[in-house]
Amino acid sequence: MVQPGSFLTLHYRLAGPAGDIINTFTDKPATLSLGAGELSPAVEQRLLGLAEGTHTTFDLPAGEAFGERNPEMQQWVARTLLAQLGDPDEQYAVGDVVQFPTPDGTGSYAGAVIALSDSAVQFDFNHPLAGQPVTFEVRLIGVL
Repeated sequence: MVQPGSFLTLHYRLAGPAGDIINTFTDKPATLSLGAGELSPAVEQRLLGLAEGTHTTFDLPAGEAFGERNPEMQQWVARTLLAQLGDPDEQYAVGDVVQFPTPDGTGSYAGAVIALSDSAVQFDFNHPLAGQPVTFEVRLIGVL
């Protein structure tokens, strides 16, 4: 049975209205620790109490899985700063997803390019499924 802190081996698929965002069913399974923040709290909540071997699908209403879209998460970043953070010759196009280091340098977060100007690039740092209904399919292979 999945409990808070369980270590899971599973296949999972997260999809929004435009299709799959993550799908491990065609590759090797994922391993994760419940409560470590690898899945959103709303998604983790759905796993609690499931037995090993369960294969099920949940539909989460708009905004529940990854919150609502936050307009403040759309920000312009100066091209001079982007050149310092990465490749100075990088060409950006609308739809590109760019990884940024976290301020403490221990992780990264993604921003999708939504607009361009000569001096800056506008990124949307909202989760791609923020404010959208989400389908979460899971097959629990192992629970420790």
